[in-house]
Amino acid sequence: MFGAEDQDSSSCEVLTGTTIVAVEFNGGVVIASDSRCSAGQSVVNRVFNKVYPLHKRIYCALSGSAADAQAVADLVHYQLELHCENIGEDPRVLTAASLTKNVTYTNRDNLSAHMLIAGWDSKKGGQVYGTLDGSLTRHPFFVGGSGSSYIYGYVDSVFHPGMSRKEGVQFCTNVITLAMARDGSSGGVIFLTILSEAGAESLILRDKDLPRFYDE
Repeated sequence: MFGAEDQDSSSCEVLTGTTIVAVEFNGGVVIASDSRCSAGQSVVNRVFNKVYPLHKRIYCALSGSAADAQAVADLVHYQLELHCENIGEDPRVLTAASLTKNVTYTNRDNLSAHMLIAGWDSKKGGQVYGTLDGSLTRHPFFVGGSGSSYIYGYVDSVFHPGMSRKEGVQFCTNVITLAMARDGSSGGVIFLTILSEAGAESLILRDKDLPRFYDE
């Protein structure tokens, strides 16, 4: 996935080979990621936070090239600040998602960045959007990154509309935990943020906090 085995990792792009997830619950959204970054065959950062604030109630989850994804997030954050000054109120989640989609699609030949946008606004409550190759789609949940292929069966069987806050947190925790157990590019800790009318609450879940699916 990241190139030939004999390739010098110091010359490789740092990739957030990763698992990211976001889910709507009754009253808000939960967004989460693992924390592993790789270059070539090497893990270059075990605790990189891929859950990134775009505004106080809107966050994104990063995958692809770490540098590219951070650059996109920084640009969208700046554009949202200008937008808020112009309209005199907090931005809508759809606005943040549309800006992200526009930046990634316009620079699709030069950037490797795939992002989930999640947040809460007073118009539509909690929302989750996926942006990929110029598309913009709202869905009750999204999973992405290299670990996502391992857990589609789980999310399809477990997700149900109208989740509680507690169920949303557990859903995202289980998704990332299961992916980290199977995907060599996902690992480390889980960064998780809950977004609602009350604002943002961020958690770091370490190994001792994770469910034990495979313990006897």
